[in-house]
Amino acid sequence: MPLTVRDLLAIPSLHLALAAGSKGLSRTVEAAYASEVTRPSAWMEGGEVVMTTALLLGVDPQDYAGFVDDLSRARAAAVVLGLGPSLPLQYVPPALSDLAEQCGLPLLTIPEGVPPAAVTKAVFDARAAEERRLLERTLRTQRRLTAAVASGDGLDGLLRAWHLATGMAAVVCDVLGRPLASVGTEAPTVLAQAAEILEAVALRDLRGSAGGDIPSGPVQVQPLGAARLRGFVLLLGTDSTESRLLSSVLVSLLSVELERRHLADEPERRRRAALLARLFAGDLAAGHAEALLKSVGLSTGPIRAVAIQAQQGSPPARADVSTRREEVLALAADLALAVPGGLVRVVGASVEAVLPDGTDVTSLLTRFAPGRPAGIGPAVTPQHAALTLRQAIALLPASVELARPVMATEAGSVRLLLSLGSPAVLAAFADTALAPLDTADGDGELIETLRVWLETNGSWAETSALLGLHRHTVQNRIAKIAKLTGRQMERCEDRVDLWLALQAREQATGS
Repeated sequence: MPLTVRDLLAIPSLHLALAAGSKGLSRTVEAAYASEVTRPSAWMEGGEVVMTTALLLGVDPQDYAGFVDDLSRARAAAVVLGLGPSLPLQYVPPALSDLAEQCGLPLLTIPEGVPPAAVTKAVFDARAAEERRLLERTLRTQRRLTAAVASGDGLDGLLRAWHLATGMAAVVCDVLGRPLASVGTEAPTVLAQAAEILEAVALRDLRGSAGGDIPSGPVQVQPLGAARLRGFVLLLGTDSTESRLLSSVLVSLLSVELERRHLADEPERRRRAALLARLFAGDLAAGHAEALLKSVGLSTGPIRAVAIQAQQGSPPARADVSTRREEVLALAADLALAVPGGLVRVVGASVEAVLPDGTDVTSLLTRFAPGRPAGIGPAVTPQHAALTLRQAIALLPASVELARPVMATEAGSVRLLLSLGSPAVLAAFADTALAPLDTADGDGELIETLRVWLETNGSWAETSALLGLHRHTVQNRIAKIAKLTGRQMERCEDRVDLWLALQAREQATGS
């Protein structure tokens, strides 16, 4: 236990006596030094025992008040007043005693024959002994934690040893915040309460931790893993010197355990990759495809494929090939943990996966493959997995150009086609087709009529109704547009060109 003023007062060789401030006897003593300045706070950090003979204090109660107030603001542990025939004071001034009592500041006296160095040495010895005991306890606990890992009890055994040693509750979860083990608390409740803190730590990967207060109490969140983030540990309870020393040991051992689990899962990841290869073979009967999904715990509902280009840029140098390969495999392993059913495989420099329809693919890619090109195939029945994969792979070039994941639902959209061009290119294309109308149509009537007519698939009646114009007026305007642009409005090709020009202008202006 830390040294307190009460402990210091109980050391017989110091001959200390309590004059006032008994309410502060439980204060922790961090250091002790002698000082005769009347405002010692500038030299203090808190927890000090200040020894003085009151040489410069005088007898004015106002001086005593300033002295006691200064010590209180500096969070002094106590003040020791030297008394004796050859010292300035032979007894404790009542004014000083009253002020110390009011502030709860322990005021101790020490006889003239006891040197201040004796108090300093006693504090140092007590602090050294406490640190030695703390180190011994820490080493014993570290051995217990290490033994828990060696026992084969895994995460549960390690957390039990931690809880027994520190009394602090703990929760271990994976990178998605799913509980893996806990002790002393309800994991789902704590994880829900600490969701924002977890997210903040996840954004920093293995580079930092965070803490805060949640309804369950103070919590510290530490990332786990060696080269890659494997999960988190949440420690609940009041932080202490011992827990701070031990938490680094716990984090290291938990990281080792999660890495061991990751390696142990490699055969299963390979099995599922082989299963995925069969699903993508393209010649499966419906019943066989559904059976494959059931074998990994997935429903037989619609699925979609995702293709991720794990490596970007020019081909790596020979020395970097193995490193880049390890990165691709690590990405696949991360996704195998996060993807329902774990259906993930590596093909060259790409990672391919199958997801149940309804999975939040965008969030998954943002979390595990940020900035990487990705194609997302359409939802199909399991027997058509090869089809959704082909479309996902075909979308990778568009994803590279757009610098974002691209879904198959966009592939048939003019928006996707137009988004591949810069605003300047789109504006130039639109102006080329629509310039004759811009010149002759100052109020925009012709362009608006053209837009509505094309969107209604050339329906005179609908266009007239939507614009509030007579049918003949609409026909006259469309005829004028054809004459100005040189287009034959009955030709599909000309209609598409004009419609694309309108869409390109809208895309370029962002309207």
